[in-house]
Amino acid sequence: MAEIPQLLVHQAEDNVGVVVVEGLKAGTDMLCCVTHDNSTFRLTSKADVPIGHKIALSDLKSGDTAIKYGEDIGKFVADIEKGAHVHTHNCKTKRW
Repeated sequence: MAEIPQLLVHQAEDNVGVVVVEGLKAGTDMLCCVTHDNSTFRLTSKADVPIGHKIALSDLKSGDTAIKYGEDIGKFVADIEKGAHVHTHNCKTKRW
């Protein structure tokens, strides 16, 4: 039986991926899939993360640009560790 990915990444240059399973727990060794080329990699979740929320793919610094779909989706307002939960507490739109 094939393993189901827990995290989807749209483009190789993205620095966040999206949780696509319910009940992701801290410490999960996730199968991550880059949808652009169907490549895979593994990453450990540092937190419980709800479906639809993002996870950092590398260590990120406050002020860095958040990249999803190969596009700028905002900026990080806190330092974030690889595998950590990314949401409104540490990532904001640049619109306001």
